[in-house]
Order: sequence, then C-alpha cells, then structure tokens
Amino acid sequence: MHCVSGKHSVMMVSFGQGALLLSLAAAMAVYADMKVDCGPDFVTLMWTESRPQADTSLLRLGNCFPTSFSAGEAYFYVDLTDCNFRRLVTGDALVYSNDLTYVASADSYNLAFTHPVVCAYDRPKDWYATIYDPVFKTYSLGDLQFNIGLMNDDFSGPAESTRFPLGSIIPIMASVVQETHQPLLLLLEECVAATTPELYPESTMYPIISNKGCLLESVSSRSKFEPRQKSSEIRLSLQTFTFAMGEEVFIHCKLLAWDPNGLDSTKKACHFVEGHGWELLDNLAQSNLCDCCESKCKSRRQRSVASEKHGMVHKAVIGPFTITDLNS
Repeated sequence: MHCVSGKHSVMMVSFGQGALLLSLAAAMAVYADMKVDCGPDFVTLMWTESRPQADTSLLRLGNCFPTSFSAGEAYFYVDLTDCNFRRLVTGDALVYSNDLTYVASADSYNLAFTHPVVCAYDRPKDWYATIYDPVFKTYSLGDLQFNIGLMNDDFSGPAESTRFPLGSIIPIMASVVQETHQPLLLLLEECVAATTPELYPESTMYPIISNKGCLLESVSSRSKFEPRQKSSEIRLSLQTFTFAMGEEVFIHCKLLAWDPNGLDSTKKACHFVEGHGWELLDNLAQSNLCDCCESKCKSRRQRSVASEKHGMVHKAVIGPFTITDLNS
C-alpha cells in the first residue's frame, strides 16, 4: 500500500484487490487531513481538523452523518450502497464516487466546502449491469418515496407492540428514499394526533409538532428529536400523552424533504431542552431559527412552488396504536 497525504494536497491511496482511491483537494484552502480506505463493499473516512472553530459534526459524506466525531475529528464507516454513492462502469473499472461536504452556518467563520471522494475497483469479470439499471446514478428531481412508522426502542426495526403505557416513549422514524436524487434533509413540519385515520373539520386533534417544525411536546415532556444517522431520516422519541386513552390513535404528519443548506425559520427541526431552551437539531449554532417557536414562524424567502411540484412535501399517517393507563 502506498499513501501520500497532507494539507492542501492531492491524495492518492492504493489498495489490494484492484481498488484505487482518488481524493482531490477543494479549490479553497482547507486546513485538515483526510484519510480514506476503500474496502470491498464499504468505505472508511477519517477527517482530522486543525481549525479550532470548526464543528466536525457538520461534515456529511453524501447524505450520511459522521459515524462518530470529536472536537477535532470525524469518522465515517459506510457501505458503498448507502449515502448516495454514485456508480460508474467504465472499461474494466467499477467506480464509486461521492462528496464530503462541510455545512457551515451563515454566521460561521469557517466556509462551507466540498471534497470529491472516489473509490475505483477492478470490474469483476462476471459483473454486468442489467439493462434497466443505469450504470451511473446521477442526481435528479423526481418523485420521492417517503416512509414513516413506529419503531422498537433502538430504532433498529419495527415496533413489536402497538400498545404504549402512559409515560413511555414511542419511537418514530421517517425517511425518504432518494437513490437518484440530490441529498435532501427530511423534516417533520407538522404532526397531530387524532382518533381517525383521516382528518375532518370536526376531528379532535392533539398537536405534537407545529409552527413549521417545533416539537411542542418537548416543552413539557421527555419528547425529543434523536441525533441523525442520515440526513434522509429523522427520528423522534415521543413520550405518550393523555389523549384518547384506551382508544385507537393515529398520528398525521406533514413530511418535508429539503435542501440541507436551505434551513430557515420555516424549514427546521426544533426541540426544547431543559436549561437551554429551543435547539435546532441539525446545527446548534443556528438555534436562533427556533426562536419563533414561541410565536409565529414565517420565512423571509419566497416559498418555492417548484419544490411542491416535485413531490418534496408528503402527508403520512402512523397507526393505529393505543395509549394505555398504567393501572389497566
């Protein structure tokens, strides 16, 4: 193995079994080192940061968040089939490409940047792309597939029961499938509980998330948004509440897939943290976007009609489930 790496450099690393990685430095000066290992079907990336004010939690590999991070480092361990890796077949090579990006807040001294990350492998002799499967997955705008559901305690699978004792936590996860789309950030713009699978003017509703992404339940309970694993997923730990006890309950949500760099007071995920106030899930430094959660959240920018036409907004229903009394 041969490795040449350093600050402001072009880095090329060779691996066994025909794998080759090529990473090009961005045009801007980036004070950091990046080490990447192209495995058989996975990639590991270590970013070491020397700028004292840089927040490594804001690094993204495609649409994936760091597997782990500290004050000066971010580490990714991801599959080549994940994180919006693009695949290109050319001659005898099978090439996977992605982008490492830094999402900086508007008032940050550290500018946003992008690093290409490419892993190239010898094309297996028995590997052929099917006629219906494009060999190069490009970003595009088209219909998106949204999913939402009740999960088990660690969000690793579906819920094993739809009965939740009062005071317990209901894990909820939503996602958007975007294999051929630009990286998108999934948000829960609005969620209300009701006793019917459809909402009617006379329906009794219990607000959970409103005001363009403010988790109201977090003010008076243990409800919170969980740290993201991917930008295309959002996880909610919702503490059960005294609404329609013993009856079937449905949660109606409005999901929004949005540009990760386009957060504003109407495109956000905010929850209330005791002792700190309202915090923005995706960047604590921009928590001022949550200040309007106590009033009325309005955007300073003109609403994008085009985004609606491309199916970036979706309404979904979770349930039914039942909230039970501890004594029942």
